[in-house]
Amino acid sequence: MVWKSTEMKQAHMEPKGLIFDCDGTLADTMPLHWRAWQLTTQRHNLHFPEDRFYALGGVPSRDILKMLAREQGRSLDCIAVAHEKEEAYLPLMAQVEPIHAVVEIAQLHHGKIPMAVASGGTQKIICQVLEHLKIRHLFDAVVTSEMVMNQKPAPDIFLEAARLIGVDPQCCRAYEDTDLGMRAILDAGMEAVDVRKLRG
Repeated sequence: MVWKSTEMKQAHMEPKGLIFDCDGTLADTMPLHWRAWQLTTQRHNLHFPEDRFYALGGVPSRDILKMLAREQGRSLDCIAVAHEKEEAYLPLMAQVEPIHAVVEIAQLHHGKIPMAVASGGTQKIICQVLEHLKIRHLFDAVVTSEMVMNQKPAPDIFLEAARLIGVDPQCCRAYEDTDLGMRAILDAGMEAVDVRKLRG
């Protein structure tokens, strides 16, 4: 994979800021999001296989729905259906567990260097997840899909997170669990850590 050499080359760098994706990185939410997606896509008779859901990790629900509607020749109120998916997810949130290996990294650096969350989710949902896990206080900023124009794999969300914590992107280390997210980090000029390796 493209980022391996970058990761090894930059491994000696001591970062001045850390940025974390949320779903699948700090929080073990992806299986729960998949359950909410199943309910929503079945209701609207949309084809959305599980492997594609995981491949699109970090892409906002509204953008996924636009893509599916276009591909399947459907007329869909993508914003309204994205809200339906969000409402289907809310009752599942109590089941969210932390991804301990990654949360421990954030806890270790808390108070030492600035940190942010950069997520393709919505501010309402991501902040609720962080509060549920009792880790919201670790982060100086939470950047979500509403705050940038271009979503992952564009680098915008990571660049905005770096701006808000006042750290040059080239001095940031960022953590992700998807190929799209890794590409966004590298295009932002940051050191990229694939947490799928940390999780074994």
